[in-house]
Amino acid sequence: MNVLFDINHPAHVHLFKHAIWELEADGVNVLVTSRTKEMTTELLDAYDIKHIPLSGRRPGTLGLFAEWAVREVRMLNTARKFNPDVVVGRLNPPLVHVSKLLRAPNVIVMDTEIKSPAIDRAYAVLTHPFIDVYCTPPSIEPPHDGVDHHLMDFQELAYLHPNYFTPDPAALEQFGVDPEETYFVLRFAGWDAFHDVGFTGLSPDGKRELVEYLSAHGKVYITSESPLPEEFAEYQLPIPSHLVHHLLYYADLYVGDSGTMSSEAAILGTPAVRVSSMVSKDSESIFYELEHRYGLMFAYADEVAALAKVKAIVEQPETKTLWREKRDVLLAEKGDVTAQLVELIWKASGQKRPRQIVVESPSGEVTEPQ
Repeated sequence: MNVLFDINHPAHVHLFKHAIWELEADGVNVLVTSRTKEMTTELLDAYDIKHIPLSGRRPGTLGLFAEWAVREVRMLNTARKFNPDVVVGRLNPPLVHVSKLLRAPNVIVMDTEIKSPAIDRAYAVLTHPFIDVYCTPPSIEPPHDGVDHHLMDFQELAYLHPNYFTPDPAALEQFGVDPEETYFVLRFAGWDAFHDVGFTGLSPDGKRELVEYLSAHGKVYITSESPLPEEFAEYQLPIPSHLVHHLLYYADLYVGDSGTMSSEAAILGTPAVRVSSMVSKDSESIFYELEHRYGLMFAYADEVAALAKVKAIVEQPETKTLWREKRDVLLAEKGDVTAQLVELIWKASGQKRPRQIVVESPSGEVTEPQ
């Protein structure tokens, strides 16, 4: 069997890496197409995942549409030679168009809602008619009746579930990070993705106030999607990007305007404070559940309120123990997303999987993936 994965963002590397390795262990031929955005290709290289870059990030909405056109032609030429049985990725026009042109079913994993009505309508026209298998949280409806729609647990569990992720203090110590020390991780998003149009995160003054307060209580490490201003250079992340989840696990607090890293920190049992003007219009189930069901995250549109919550968490002595207990509750209720995804890929191919993996839940119960 031949399976093509299309990876456009650093988070997608983590989302699909274990599925790629599971399929390769099944004897499947895997081809990965990539995009030179932020640390995407660096992460693929760090994990020794061979890939073919098809395009690079272009600024603005018009730049994105131009990139899609280039990417579609290159993906079609690449995929035609590979002859995929299944195409897998996050929802984007080149991916679903190429899968239809080659008559290879696609498996789409999606958990991001586009808040701009105009962009959402354009994206729907370009993609929705071509989706075959759609894996989403409950907050995202299937685009049409013909879609094979599957509800999927938090997609971050595809790589942060205990079946795949084990925190390693030695991985941090080799880069001068002491996991036993008090430290805080900050993430500043770039806010130039198409689904971010019209929204903002932390202001420059808010970032300064946050860094000033936290640096008085421990070390501060900053990861930024756009170039980090000179005033924050001393706080630049000291570790390779593929080790960031180990850093998040041992952190005393995460604060940022990135949705993905906020949920990653929360799922790892680290207090997470998300600051974004998008919060007031959120309907994405992961953020709601992490905040209101599990109490692992706090989300604010108002950065003044967010800073007040940051101070309250930092000054609470038993925070880490409490959050680990909350994480245990989450893991007892949520499944192995990679196992779910691999089964769906085999099902879409119409072929029989040569081996069946059993998955042990945190409670010790052994079950077969559904």
